[in-house]
Amino acid sequence: MNKQIIHTDKAPSAVGPYSQAVSCCPNKIVFLSGQIGLNPNTGKLEEKSFDLQVRQAFKNMLCVIEASEASIENIVKTTIYLTDLSKFEIVNSIMADLFLKPFPARTTVEVSSLPKGAQFEIEVILSL
Repeated sequence: MNKQIIHTDKAPSAVGPYSQAVSCCPNKIVFLSGQIGLNPNTGKLEEKSFDLQVRQAFKNMLCVIEASEASIENIVKTTIYLTDLSKFEIVNSIMADLFLKPFPARTTVEVSSLPKGAQFEIEVILSL
């Protein structure tokens, strides 16, 4: 298998032994690692509000997608992790502003905690 590691300084660096994204050929599928609302310049979590934390995570996701030479339209699957499922509608509202039809497949999971105290994390799979 031919793997290509994808990295951009426009999104937070990995905080563990993983890559921001990995693509594999010949069908060029890109797997993005989960993105949380870390500011890539400070390395600190956006803590002012849940809404801003989600928006920062999406900004980070879009930067890694751009480094993959792709766009949001290439997303075929999203997995969302929330520490509080009651905030699901806030995420839906933000996603409705970002994603166009046809929407990608999606799974949403409530978890007990996320890295660095984040309340939201998104990982995506792209097909190029």
